[in-house]
Amino acid sequence: MICELCGSDKNVTAFKVEPKDEYVNLCEDCKSQIESGNLDENHFQCLNDTMWSEKSAVKVLTYRLLKELGRNDLIDMMYLEPEEEAWANAEVEVKKDAYGNVLKNGDSVMVIKDLNVKGGNTIKRGEVFKNIRLGDTPGHILAKNIYIKTEFVKKV
Repeated sequence: MICELCGSDKNVTAFKVEPKDEYVNLCEDCKSQIESGNLDENHFQCLNDTMWSEKSAVKVLTYRLLKELGRNDLIDMMYLEPEEEAWANAEVEVKKDAYGNVLKNGDSVMVIKDLNVKGGNTIKRGEVFKNIRLGDTPGHILAKNIYIKTEFVKKV
C-alpha cells in the first residue's frame, strides 16, 4: 500500500475523511502532521498532483489541506463536484471531554460522576472505558454500546 497523498510506503494506514465513512491511505508522516495540525508545506507539495485525483475522499482531504496551508492559488484551480464541495466544507464536530481535551476514536476515558443508566444500572465514578468511538450523536461518545455525554468523562 502507498500513501495516496505523497506516495510513500512508510507505515501506511487508513484515515477517515469526516463526516463521511470514506477512507484515504496515508503514510505515517502525512497522518501525524494532519492529526497534529502542524503542516510542513514542503512535505505537502504533493498536493499539486493529488488535487486531480479521481477519488472523492482524496480530493476532499487535499482541498482541506490546501485551505489550511493558505494555498488559494491551487484551490482556485481545483474542480469539485457540488457534493464533494459540500463534504469538504462540512463542519466536523470536535468532541472534547469535561476538561477540554480533544477526544479521538480509540481513546480511553474515565467517568467523572456516577451515572444512572436506563434499566437500573449505574456507571460508577472512576470506571474506565477503553477504545471509545465518537459516533454520530452530537456531544456523546460510544463506549461498550452505551452513549455517554462527553461532559461526564475525562481522557486518560
